[in-house]
Amino acid sequence: MKKLTDAQKLVRNIVMVVTMGALAFGYDTGVIAGALPFMQNPLAQGGLGLTPLTEGLVTSALVLGAAFGSLACGIVADRVGRRDSLIGLSVVFMIGAIGTSQAPSIPVMILMRGVLGFAVGGASALVPMFISEMAPPSRRGQLVSQNEMMIVTGQLAAYVLSAVLAKFFGVPGIWRTMLLIAAVPAILLGGGLFFVPRSPRWLASRGRTDDARRVLELIRSTDRQVRKEMVEIDAQVSKEADQLGWGEALREPWIRRLLMLGIGLGFAAQFTGVNAFMYFTPIILTRTGLGTEAALVATISAGVVAVIATFFGIWMIGRFPRRFTLLGGLGGVVFAHVGLGVTLLLLDGSPVQSVAALGFILLALLFIQMMVSPLYWLLMSELFPVRARGVLTGLSVAAQWLCNATVAFLFPVVLHWIGAYTFFVFAAINVLSLMFVAKVLPETRGMSLERLEQHLEAHFSPDIAAGTA
Repeated sequence: MKKLTDAQKLVRNIVMVVTMGALAFGYDTGVIAGALPFMQNPLAQGGLGLTPLTEGLVTSALVLGAAFGSLACGIVADRVGRRDSLIGLSVVFMIGAIGTSQAPSIPVMILMRGVLGFAVGGASALVPMFISEMAPPSRRGQLVSQNEMMIVTGQLAAYVLSAVLAKFFGVPGIWRTMLLIAAVPAILLGGGLFFVPRSPRWLASRGRTDDARRVLELIRSTDRQVRKEMVEIDAQVSKEADQLGWGEALREPWIRRLLMLGIGLGFAAQFTGVNAFMYFTPIILTRTGLGTEAALVATISAGVVAVIATFFGIWMIGRFPRRFTLLGGLGGVVFAHVGLGVTLLLLDGSPVQSVAALGFILLALLFIQMMVSPLYWLLMSELFPVRARGVLTGLSVAAQWLCNATVAFLFPVVLHWIGAYTFFVFAAINVLSLMFVAKVLPETRGMSLERLEQHLEAHFSPDIAAGTA
């Protein structure tokens, strides 16, 4: 095995610390699946008396908060930096975790889930962005994809802990302990970030070129790499010194097209139904006749598949084009949704229905977590120009969270109304997403962030594209 240099070890440690934000993100989105069945109990039995409507509100409150968090933190990150913004978010994570675990009523729970969502959304925008700006170009895809690995690891941890707590400590209020555990990764994130340097690209964009060079000297293995990257960063900063801020940047047609691409990719990622499965798999399985405890245990398999799939997704990112991977994933998702819909329609009452339904849920998650979700977060970290990266990433990720909220709020209601046909609707939407990606998304693999910005400007600018045609 090749020995890591000190710089490579430092980058690895930085990624481990920063992705504590992704671990908290994953745990907070996954734990609701285990907590909801207990929160449905009446107040007298230790629950909150949730109905299908308030179940959707509690679930989607986190997601709506995340939309605001990703946008606000994107703006703040361009002003105060990626690292310092994440330190502030770690405090919000802790407040949200404690608040949800102690909520005495549904309105308080919805409010505190929104606070927690603000931190989740901010982390979802800033963690991949920060890693992409610290990673060497040759390893950017794999290192940024560690973000997705930690998200699904957090979700798996939530499923396992929820099942264990329900099995061995199944008191009516056990859901409060499930929610409180979310404070642990937040503490690790906040403490670890004090030992992490700031982004060299953000430092350079603020005129702190010497500081940027010093950080690069810490995280690059050779002087040649430092010099090459500083030349590209200096050239990009000089070019953008004559350009105005993000408000004026949005007046440029190619940047508006990039933003529309980012928003469209968020729609495609969320309407795979990934969070319908992550939030509501126990609810889906109980409709096939499984008991609550059995459904919670079965849901662990969803977390295991997500982690394994993400591991292979990281391997694929280093070897296959982005477009090919994303299109293949969306095609697999269409097949899985059709299979799940047919299973729920034609096997109603069959003893194998629960097993078959779980199989298609796992197949969908395999394609999503291996070929769609890692690509989405990677593209969000590399598509946008540095002078407005925080704001544009925040806008795109905020739109993604709004799509997530739509799915989280409507899914239990629509499943109640039309049952198995819900999954045929998902299949049709994913066909449209596949067509969108095939038509609009350019290839981004193998370029530094500065070279990629030039490539995307040429691709999305009509004047430049016409001149090079």
